[in-house]
Amino acid sequence: MQRCPWCEGSDLYRHYHDTEWGVPMRDDLALFELINLEGAQAGLSWSTVLNKREHYRVVFDAFDPAIIARYDERKVNALLKDPGIIRNKLKIAAIIGNAKAYLALTKEEQTFSDFVWQFVNHKPIQHNRLSLTEVPTKTAESDAMSKALQKIGFKFVGSTICYAFMQASGMVNDHLVSCHRHTPVQQFG
Repeated sequence: MQRCPWCEGSDLYRHYHDTEWGVPMRDDLALFELINLEGAQAGLSWSTVLNKREHYRVVFDAFDPAIIARYDERKVNALLKDPGIIRNKLKIAAIIGNAKAYLALTKEEQTFSDFVWQFVNHKPIQHNRLSLTEVPTKTAESDAMSKALQKIGFKFVGSTICYAFMQASGMVNDHLVSCHRHTPVQQFG
């Protein structure tokens, strides 16, 4: 079975590729979790974050924005001491700030899903890439998403992070044509 070459290296990485990556995601809280985990990845590999994802879910209260928005200094200090997550003060502060921005956005009666999916006109962009060299690190759509997220108060959402988020959440299908997941993911659109 042929896969996108980036996922080789561990069973967890292959499983993520084969079951999650590129499948269109429209659940608000799942998208909120993903954008924060993509931000936590900045400067690191996705496998580092993937290996810590379950622990992130525990210590960040299942990525419930209403709970995270109320984190105090004591909680932040506990997070900074937790070896099960990436202990970066700015990244932790970003997740808390992102929760507040998320709540402000959804208070205006717009779902987070509708907000992020607008950058691809609410329909996955289907690519037919032959090699990883054809896959960009950012696009006009990720540039626009990044600017819009920053405008409403999100942090660690640069264009490259947004494009990785778009790939992972199925807004774009960047499975290579040779990958066994390319065609099945197209059908989820």
